[in-house]
Amino acid sequence: MGRVWSILFLTVPILGVWTFVAAMNDWWPMSEGAFGPGQWFPALDVSNHVIDHLFYLILYLTGAVFIGTGLVLFWFLWRYDAATNKDPVVFSHGSHALEVVWSILPAVVLLFIAIYQMDAWANARMRRPLTAEGAVKPPLCRVSGRQFEWRIQYPGEDGRLDTPDDLHVLNDLYVPVNEEVVIEIESLDVLHSFFLPNMRVKQDVVPGMRQYVWFHPVKEGVSDIVCAELCGWGHYKMRGQISVVNAAEYDRWFSAAYAAQETSAYDPAEEEE
Repeated sequence: MGRVWSILFLTVPILGVWTFVAAMNDWWPMSEGAFGPGQWFPALDVSNHVIDHLFYLILYLTGAVFIGTGLVLFWFLWRYDAATNKDPVVFSHGSHALEVVWSILPAVVLLFIAIYQMDAWANARMRRPLTAEGAVKPPLCRVSGRQFEWRIQYPGEDGRLDTPDDLHVLNDLYVPVNEEVVIEIESLDVLHSFFLPNMRVKQDVVPGMRQYVWFHPVKEGVSDIVCAELCGWGHYKMRGQISVVNAAEYDRWFSAAYAAQETSAYDPAEEEE
């Protein structure tokens, strides 16, 4: 019976690895049934691959440790099964050399990851895009999280937010392709998380804080905006969409949306919904 358990423990790393490989390649069981295809990363729509590189590095490192410990566990269970092992029991007081190795090795790996990720952190949090004149690029728009919607505010012709010519839209973010996009984010009530999976952008939106995120979209298309922080009973429906379009289409959309805003009528019932 002991060796049966060893085989059962061996199935854990096998099934774990297969789950990841199947999800990455849309293979069974991730290709049909309740799962369906597309369980891995969504398409990358930005020019910067550093987040993906960092993710795969950590995945391969932790995956190697997971597989290695699973195989060692299987071997010990199989080799020293009480029903078949005839070797006498050996009592050991441990090995200082081995303890030093398994203490230093993880520390070195963690230090390597800490240094390796510095570029990803700098790109995502510190190196805000600049204008041609070298100034910090102003935000294209402001996205305000509110239970349970994303309110989006674009500056008008004066280029400044919070003026009468601003454009206000709901859950529908438009950005131009092949340009550095800076977005100002804020929360109007509780903690949210502004998540653009295809842009590899994810930032907690903290009440009382005004923050900025940026990315460089290189593909036209429509993808999701979701809230990645449990923010209340309606968290599941706090989602919108981001449309990446060319400059001409962006200008047409802005003009049409602004014209529609200026001719629309206020409906209190709609506000309550």
